Amino acid sequence: MTPIIRDADTKSLFDISREARELAQRARRNELRPNEYQGGGLTVSNLGMFAVQSFFAIINPPQSCILAVGAAASRPVVREATCVPATIMSCTLSVDHRSVDGVLGARYLASFKRRLEQPRATFIQS
Repeated sequence: MTPIIRDADTKSLFDISREARELAQRARRNELRPNEYQGGGLTVSNLGMFAVQSFFAIINPPQSCILAVGAAASRPVVREATCVPATIMSCTLSVDHRSVDGVLGARYLASFKRRLEQPRATFIQS
């Protein structure tokens, strides 16, 4: 059962975190009402907290997308011809092309990546 956080784009990270925690607790107790788990469009599945580096998540119908989030880990990367440590996290987006164009999915993933790499930009209004 996947709880739905409605209007997440209008909520603060604090509010989303609080609501997700409350819904998860109620889901474990089988106390969710149908409107709290039906009608979502995109699911975020995080196995990173279990040290899973990457995985492919399966879309929960009738939703259109699922973002699989793996664990962040320090890995060597090349920057300006020098090998340096960097924190890398794997995210995989599965998209049902019957309801969402793959290009839109790619744009979402690119925006998600930009926001993770530059978190301050998320909080600065232009």
